Amino acid sequence: MAEQQSFDARPLLALLELARRARQAEEPAVLRFMAVNDSHELAAYRQAALWLVGKGACALSGVVQVEANAPYVLWLNKVCAFLSLTIKEPQMLLSTDLPSELEEQWREWLPGHALWVPLTSDDGQMLGGLLLARDLPWIDRDKALLSEWMGIWTHAWRAMHSALSTQGNWFSRLLSFGRSQKINTPASKKLWWQRRSTMVLGLLFVVSLIPVRLAVLAPAELVPSDPAVIRSPLEGVLGAFYVQPNQQVEEGDLLFEFDEAIIRSRLEVARFALATAESEYRQAAQQALFDERSKTLLSSLTGTIEERKAEAQYQETQLTRTQVRAPRSGIVLFDDPTEWSGRPVRIGERIMRVAAAADVEVEAWVPLSDAIPLPSGAPVSLYLNASPLDPVRGSLRYLAHDAVERPDGTYAYRLRAVIDGEMLHRVGLKGTARISGESVPLIYWVLRRPLASVRAMLAI
Repeated sequence: MAEQQSFDARPLLALLELARRARQAEEPAVLRFMAVNDSHELAAYRQAALWLVGKGACALSGVVQVEANAPYVLWLNKVCAFLSLTIKEPQMLLSTDLPSELEEQWREWLPGHALWVPLTSDDGQMLGGLLLARDLPWIDRDKALLSEWMGIWTHAWRAMHSALSTQGNWFSRLLSFGRSQKINTPASKKLWWQRRSTMVLGLLFVVSLIPVRLAVLAPAELVPSDPAVIRSPLEGVLGAFYVQPNQQVEEGDLLFEFDEAIIRSRLEVARFALATAESEYRQAAQQALFDERSKTLLSSLTGTIEERKAEAQYQETQLTRTQVRAPRSGIVLFDDPTEWSGRPVRIGERIMRVAAAADVEVEAWVPLSDAIPLPSGAPVSLYLNASPLDPVRGSLRYLAHDAVERPDGTYAYRLRAVIDGEMLHRVGLKGTARISGESVPLIYWVLRRPLASVRAMLAI
């Protein structure tokens, strides 16, 4: 009986722990992360999405950054907008509860059962909602726990934004500056350009025109700029490796070799076939002295001998190519040699790279939402995780025209930058790159991302 009571108390203890962490959260990003990921402590689900009025889907479970233009996010914004208008209380959903134009894509994006938990203020104003989806039907206990948790979360969210708005309301303090001072001239007799509000607006207008550098941040790393790619010269099985990753080698050093057993067996077969063809030719030549039919076979046997000889010479050439040496001096870049030993490879398959120690440049991946105009030669600063206080300076060499898919599923533009000065860091170090673009007015720098978000939300 005691074990049963302890088991039933776990969801309540988890709810209390989530409430404590929500009160101690210092940034809105922490609360957004808790809504879509930590809610799993109360009820199991496969997918979660936090949707806020005016912002759209701002957090997804298991995703670091939400791509506003992704098809799944665009469809999710339409679904949540429909639910916020039609459902005011927590409710379990099926695909049939949506309009036909939204129901068709349900199976592609979400599991069969969903739960919509609306977020409302004390006066009943709709703030957003949390959409949870899983394969199993929802139960009343899950609905009650998640509803109570999102009520706590909404209270913490509003309290945090109220504190931030109070601390950052510099515009209100600026308007109220000087109200306690005695003004000799009545406000009704002042000209429009002498009024305080006009002066403040004029000052803000002038400040908004201050030119600033438009810059973006992107994940980046140090990569070789012109490495020598070592590819498989033949088809076979890799044998022994004589170098280790990141080892310095000189031109002509032995890197690795192939297993010669298969190649030697092929060479023996080719030599045996050549000897057989030559024996058949000698026999036919002896018979040709007495048999006219044997004379006609000599030409075909001659061709067979040449074919067998070419095959044997080819196998001998392959045997000389089993050892691969460094084409130039540099650092060897490849994976663990134990992963390659004994592995069959095809002709032309890349095995490793050899790059000069100073032959390094910056490779960055610019997200789709940060694709600003970048002229050739734009300044690039790489802040390495291993050395954040010593940035690597460089200049833009090229920015790809087409976005490519990265291992994490997002799309980004590849950027390469030439490093200025001497390079003291090794290839492979990662960090964050700051790419500076053209100078723009301060008002554009401030409103660029909000305007892009509004345009994505309105699909214009």
